[in-house]
Amino acid sequence: MLPTLPLQRGILKRSSYYDTDYRAGAALNRARRPYLFKNMITGVCIFGFAIGVFAFTLKAVGQETFEDVIVPDAPTTSPKPGAVSANGMRS
Repeated sequence: MLPTLPLQRGILKRSSYYDTDYRAGAALNRARRPYLFKNMITGVCIFGFAIGVFAFTLKAVGQETFEDVIVPDAPTTSPKPGAVSANGMRS
């Protein structure tokens, strides 16, 4: 959508919460002030939950003993020279 003719000529100033150098203006700071504390508390709660899940995960994984995993024994005989292994490659 194109701006209207008075805005193109610069007759009317565009209303914005930001200054000409794109810094937050006083009106924007006043509009955000009532929500600052609530947003900060919400952010701390979300961050704390994420850290809690991360710590619980590390603790749960650290307690794993892997006793249910069967580890095969090392092969007792070495392959004969020139013999072809199961994947078709010579050793």
